[in-house]
Amino acid sequence: MGDCEIRPASAADVEAVAELRAVVLRADLERLGRYDDQRVRQRLRDGFVPAHTWVIEVGGVLAGCVSLRPAGDAHWLEHFYLAPHLQGGGIGAAVLRGLLKQCDREGTLVRLNVLQGSPARRLYERHGFTVENEDPVDVFMVREPALAARHR
Repeated sequence: MGDCEIRPASAADVEAVAELRAVVLRADLERLGRYDDQRVRQRLRDGFVPAHTWVIEVGGVLAGCVSLRPAGDAHWLEHFYLAPHLQGGGIGAAVLRGLLKQCDREGTLVRLNVLQGSPARRLYERHGFTVENEDPVDVFMVREPALAARHR
């Protein structure tokens, strides 16, 4: 993973993260006939909450982000994007493991949605997420907290 750092997000990160989202989701959204150059960025802006978001930097440069938003009996894993040239190198898996360990300690259920056909679904399945329901665009997944971690 090299020179990877994770830091809390700030309001100043919103435009860089919106741009990253557009790049990362473009192929999947185009495949689904849902890509809109303005909307893909605006949806990030509308849902960006720095207090629940972390920025991933590699070599001091923004490389990704992730959000873990509390909602009722669960946390929603959202806005999990990693620059395409860094995908598959273990950074996303390491970040996800860290977040899930935290949720396991708290005994918190984690939910997310991923686009139909996205390769990210395999990452989530490897980390214990299962399909809760789906529609033509999204797959909604859930992960129960690991029991062993809750009893420590």
